[in-house]
Amino acid sequence: LHEAIIPRGARQGQSQLKRTCSIFAYEDIKEVHKRRYLLQPMAVEVFSADGRNYLLAFQKGVRNKVYQRFLAVVPSLADSSESVSGQRPNTSVEQGSGLLSTLVGEKSVTQRWERGEISNFQYLMHLNTLAGRSYNDLMQYPVFPWILADFDSEELDLNNPKTFRNLSKPMGAQTDDRLTQYKKRYKDWEDPNGETPAYHYGTHYSSAMIVASYLVRMEPFTQIFLRLQGGHFDLADRMFHSVREAWLSASKHNMADVKELIPEFFYLPEFLLNSNNFDLGAKQNGTKLGDVILPPWAKGDPREFIRVHRDALECDYVSAHLHEWIDLIFGYKQQGPPAVEAVNVFHHLFYEGQVDIYNINDPLKETATIGFINNFGQIPKQLFKKPHPPKRVRSRTNGELTSIPPSSSGDKIFFHHLDNLRPSLAPVKELKEPVGQIVCTDKGILAVEQNKVLVPPGWSRTFAWGYADLSCRLANYESDKALVVYEGLLEWGQILCAICPNPKLVITGGTSTAICVWETGTSKERTKSLTLKQALLGHTDAVTCLTASSAYRIVVSGSRDRTCIIWDLNKLSFVTQLRGHRAPVSAVCINELTGDIVSCAGTHIHMWSINGSPIASANTFTGRSQQILCCCVSEMNEWDTQNVVVTGHSDGVVRFWRMEFLQVPETPAPEPVEPDVPDCCGDEKLEGGESHNGDDDSSESDADESSLNQESRAPPNPTGGSGSQPGSTVHRPRGPSSRAGASWSMDSGSDDSHRWSDSLSIDEKDGFVFVNYSEGQTKGAAPHPAHPGQASAPQPLPPATADPRTFHQLKAGYRWERQLVFRSKLTMHTAFDRKDNAHPAEITSLAISKDHSKILVGDGRGRVFSWSVSDQPGRSAADHWVKDEGGDSCSGCTVRFSLTERRHHCRNCGQLFCQRCSRFQSEIKRLKISSPVRVCQNCFYNLQHERSVDGGGRN
Repeated sequence: LHEAIIPRGARQGQSQLKRTCSIFAYEDIKEVHKRRYLLQPMAVEVFSADGRNYLLAFQKGVRNKVYQRFLAVVPSLADSSESVSGQRPNTSVEQGSGLLSTLVGEKSVTQRWERGEISNFQYLMHLNTLAGRSYNDLMQYPVFPWILADFDSEELDLNNPKTFRNLSKPMGAQTDDRLTQYKKRYKDWEDPNGETPAYHYGTHYSSAMIVASYLVRMEPFTQIFLRLQGGHFDLADRMFHSVREAWLSASKHNMADVKELIPEFFYLPEFLLNSNNFDLGAKQNGTKLGDVILPPWAKGDPREFIRVHRDALECDYVSAHLHEWIDLIFGYKQQGPPAVEAVNVFHHLFYEGQVDIYNINDPLKETATIGFINNFGQIPKQLFKKPHPPKRVRSRTNGELTSIPPSSSGDKIFFHHLDNLRPSLAPVKELKEPVGQIVCTDKGILAVEQNKVLVPPGWSRTFAWGYADLSCRLANYESDKALVVYEGLLEWGQILCAICPNPKLVITGGTSTAICVWETGTSKERTKSLTLKQALLGHTDAVTCLTASSAYRIVVSGSRDRTCIIWDLNKLSFVTQLRGHRAPVSAVCINELTGDIVSCAGTHIHMWSINGSPIASANTFTGRSQQILCCCVSEMNEWDTQNVVVTGHSDGVVRFWRMEFLQVPETPAPEPVEPDVPDCCGDEKLEGGESHNGDDDSSESDADESSLNQESRAPPNPTGGSGSQPGSTVHRPRGPSSRAGASWSMDSGSDDSHRWSDSLSIDEKDGFVFVNYSEGQTKGAAPHPAHPGQASAPQPLPPATADPRTFHQLKAGYRWERQLVFRSKLTMHTAFDRKDNAHPAEITSLAISKDHSKILVGDGRGRVFSWSVSDQPGRSAADHWVKDEGGDSCSGCTVRFSLTERRHHCRNCGQLFCQRCSRFQSEIKRLKISSPVRVCQNCFYNLQHERSVDGGGRN
């Protein structure tokens, strides 16, 4: 085997290299690909099912024999399923090259991208894999494009073409001055020896040094960079320290710099932080290097930089032009006359097939050639011989090009329409006990009771625990008949939670404080026993909840000791501990796209990065006795700012939280001390409102003001304070004795409504009043006033108070802060505060459908309700509507309903009215109802008033 690609520095005495041995089972191997090393076809890359991969380089002539041996002994290599390259093996990436594949319906990864089935990021990763780029070889690291040219604005305008770099030109041709100089170099090139043909660029867009310099703040790349630099950091002025300066250097200022980006710029915020506090030196102007300086639109937050940068990569403009950059890097403009015409010719030693190091007889020349390849990079394998097809685009009415949305149900994503979610009128699933887990499959919805989990990937079996003899059982899902009874687990105490990451593993936690990883037998002889693979020790009290991520291969456990622990699922070892919970941890979940972790304890939500760094937290305390029992997260597109965290509470309410940036004072007021929940508190204590006195409630309500009182700023619900109906006034928590029929007037009408109603121009005909708003008006409502008694905490600047054009400009004396902001809630069927809910129940389980068109809610009565986006907003039931059985008389004139006097819902406040009291019609912009719908008189006046205020504000 060859030595590592990074040469070690000279040492005194005999050099000793520590050899490591990696062992992996044949059945764990998923794929094996032929690879290049030093531009020679002498390597293979092995991909395992758990995400680990290895690049193995061999002597000349050995690689093909090893590859054939892999094909003979690895069973999974005969599988024709989709590979890490995004397409089936032996499928040509270039379209139109195989009639047979077209006839049988096999799609290449290019066709999938062209049709909008995969994202731009995914497609570029697949192309890098197909072209032989690998994370295991810094000389052939995956290459991504610079996509932005605006690193000065407070906010990016992704609809402005000037925001982006020219993707049809290489980095050396981004400015006319540099383009002219590179053309002159190519034209005037002369080599007296005739060995080096003309080229535009003597340096490459990707090399080991470029990759190490980008990632220098993270290990192990810090040590790699130091080795490449001879044991010390580079001059501070030449180090990567600013995204803006790196762009200007590569696109304009430096003739020797034409570097592109690496994938980490689109998913890894940690590489932008100097978390290890390395002494990177100081520039000539005295500026000390630390964290990477971010553009203003990143708001000083690496996570926001990654999100916005990824959003830009997936935007319409880049989708319509990305194929032009692919032509330069992987396509027909990579070599030959098209490369000359595109000013895209590099030094000949960067290209495959230009040199055979085995045929170089001069040792000095061989060493120099290998060193050149090591230090300056390699051109990817050419994938396309003809122009790459563009992503399919369509023209809007204004002529702008947009890419086809990745999902045909893009307008039905539930978290884009939180105020228009339509509940199922009856449960979609009913169980005999509280719901413990819900799984959405292509065939339908599966649900099991608490103390049970479904076993993937078939979901036809369940693993159950909680029996008096402390045994566990494997049962059939449909019949609930026990297939296997696992006994002899007494030494590990009572099991409180369990998960099945895959059909071979079961992970349990309980009163013993240990997390037990059990292996289930695959053969008939071993199916009747659980084999303890590893006991993970780290908690000091009972383990209450578990979750696992198959994408990131981690397990997260929550405990009564008020901590969570992240465990490595591959190595079954401790990673890090998440501290700071103020109560026993009751629920945890992992975002499979980003790796972010959500943990819930008492009334608090915490968000953490996969590396254990806190991101944001919020207190869901609303003045009512409730705690969080379950949670989940949306995982549609990680760059979508509308993604939500969903929490299910003991008061029967489902709440939605969204990550947003708010401006807060640079010097915040001291935070009030919050009382901790005693360790001895059981579930009945946590759920009981009697255990909190008035002072405790006050302390809770003052803490975390920016997130704690967000629900208070939400509009009132006519049915007792738990609806998601938005309103124009502040929501004041009401006691359980509040009358449902009296609270609607806070949103729907006021004493002032009659003072200005006479000045309105009303078009009344056929018994209805119509209001048609003019187009072009702003959608925002007037900001909600602050809740009484909340002035002690720093007040964030409300977005609606500022001009939208200036909101993203940071105010003097303020700083940006990422916060979890309350956005909406679901209350129908389950909320205890709604008087029209005949059978309220606590929320015990949550799930989201794969296409994110539905959210499923399981409760303590064993019912599963479904919520989806309404096809006709305002025409079908919504969460804030009072149920028909919730009222027998009109909320306006109190006339009793009968066969001749039908019930009618006001679409704005949700109350029940007679025909006469609900004869008005209006649009409701904040509910995204653009056509006139039935509303009551007070709501009609309020909506008119809101519209006039908004219009006056704009004027």
